[in-house]
Amino acid sequence: MAMASSYLQCNHQHQLHLPSIRPNGFSFFKPKTNFRRTQLIKCTRKQVEVVYDPDERRNKLADEVDREAPLSRLTLFSPCKINAFLRITNKREDGFHDLASLFHVISLGDTIKFSLSPLKSRDRLSTNVPGIPVDDSNLIIKALNLYRKKTESDNFFWIHLDKKVPSGAGLGGGSSNAATALWAANQFNGCVATEKELQEWSSEIGSDIPFFFSHGAAYCTGRGEVVQDIPPPIPLDVPMVLIKPREACPTAEVYKHLRLDQTSKVDPLTLLAQISGNGLSQDVCINDLEAPAFQVLPSLKRLKQRIIAAGRGQYDAVFMSGSGSTIVGIGSPDPPQFIYDDNEYEDVFLSEARFITREVNQWYRESASTNACSEPPAFSETVG
Repeated sequence: MAMASSYLQCNHQHQLHLPSIRPNGFSFFKPKTNFRRTQLIKCTRKQVEVVYDPDERRNKLADEVDREAPLSRLTLFSPCKINAFLRITNKREDGFHDLASLFHVISLGDTIKFSLSPLKSRDRLSTNVPGIPVDDSNLIIKALNLYRKKTESDNFFWIHLDKKVPSGAGLGGGSSNAATALWAANQFNGCVATEKELQEWSSEIGSDIPFFFSHGAAYCTGRGEVVQDIPPPIPLDVPMVLIKPREACPTAEVYKHLRLDQTSKVDPLTLLAQISGNGLSQDVCINDLEAPAFQVLPSLKRLKQRIIAAGRGQYDAVFMSGSGSTIVGIGSPDPPQFIYDDNEYEDVFLSEARFITREVNQWYRESASTNACSEPPAFSETVG
């Protein structure tokens, strides 16, 4: 709100009646309004200058919320995921594809800070990365709008997203943000919705979002929204490295290049059983979206091949997550040396990670061991 000022003749025997200015710019006259808490008044011999200070007003309103609300602020970890295998099994009549995949949450993630808004009119989202939308197109705002629609809650929020997960990476960063926002909104509202309800609602705004309401490991089918929570089939201490080039793989483009007659024919339940019994290996980490993604981004295929060749057995498996463009190396937290030496890869995103889960009735917690080796480039928000 632009600063407004009025000049009035001083008369110590008369009370000043001034218009009350609302944040949306409209005003109305309210008799005998006391402005001492929301104005700075400078007196000279002949005039009074009234300076409206909206930031002071908002801060005082926020302080009142802190004092009165049972929960007024909440900081949550928003982790991403990888697909240990990803089979595309069918093309649906609605244009989507059926998949069967082992999803697992990993320790790389964003941090989201929520504060109850004292204005109760709209959400305000800020972020540390340029280019991310902060309007209703962001999945965080979509999730909060969805929660209010389902529960008739009147809570609005100030949100800050500290982004570490690159988008367009096949890691589900945007989907995780949405799930985290639904969880947060429910906490502020006294947990009136069950986790199952949150999971079911979330499928209305994204296919990958319901997975994050598992406990960290799940066998997902349908468009990804049919989630079968399973015990972790992989030891949680297995290290990995994530390597994502600056270029992203647009999911729609990858699916345009997909040919079902060229996908793997291995039963996904067989893959799940092999991983549960023997862990991750190159022959079970199958991703049917790799071939079309490599057509969209040929340099990604070269990157995978070079990692395998340079690793010399360093990794148990090297594969692409989701629709790309992140390549995952399982078995070591360290990238091969050429990533540091070759100028072609000076802008890649690097991070070590571990598998994580969450406890019952708790959200995910950040692992102290995760180390993102480079800042994510400027990117737009997408569902990985």
